[in-house]
Amino acid sequence: MNLEFLNFKTPHEVAMELAEKERAKRKYKKLTQQQLADRSGVSLGSLKRFEQTGEISLTSLLKLAFVLDSLKDFEGLFPKPEYKSIQEIIDANNK
Repeated sequence: MNLEFLNFKTPHEVAMELAEKERAKRKYKKLTQQQLADRSGVSLGSLKRFEQTGEISLTSLLKLAFVLDSLKDFEGLFPKPEYKSIQEIIDANNK
């Protein structure tokens, strides 16, 4: 019996994990919060709020990811469906 579905995370938990990963990468690159804010164009307040609460706009998150060389990690977020037949394409377009 597959019980993987019982190990799901809430959106807040995922956001907090992203914030922790961002903070770790910022520190690894020896950047202060102010330096990252300046280089990314994200306000210092937004960066601090993100690191503390996980809350940030998508645009600001992408700006931080760009500066931290992690923008490519977002490319696989919503992959295009891979159709196996013409019928699947037709069915998808009729929804």
